[in-house]
Amino acid sequence: MPEAANPPYAYRLSAPNSPTSPKACRDAIAALLQANDLHDLADTAKLLVSEAVTNVNRHTATQLIHIDTLVHDGIATIAVRDSSPDRHPHLRHVDADEEGGRGLLLMQELAYAWGVTWASGLRPTSKHIWFELRGPAEDALGG
Repeated sequence: MPEAANPPYAYRLSAPNSPTSPKACRDAIAALLQANDLHDLADTAKLLVSEAVTNVNRHTATQLIHIDTLVHDGIATIAVRDSSPDRHPHLRHVDADEEGGRGLLLMQELAYAWGVTWASGLRPTSKHIWFELRGPAEDALGG
């Protein structure tokens, strides 16, 4: 009889939309991944969570940021949610001397997959910037 796969684990972190939240969120998500034996994903997750939370802080008036994380079989899917659905994140060209503007470029380069999802149908009330990270074995196997 084949061994049963590990069940998925879902976590939610909520933080105020403040300049201190990127650090608090990235450290919490890294600790969560390490506790789930996903040490190889922690540094990349820290960078991408920090970028996503910083973007929410800089570009929205949302008061509370939620980060949902799903961990399953060596894969972590992380979604940063805000309540400003009218702000549409997009990739953009960044000059070498610009300080910011690289968050989605980093996501595109470092994540297995990523995207933006709007919640609540025709009149969205929030959006999620999500990304999926996979360990080396899961990436090589394609899942």
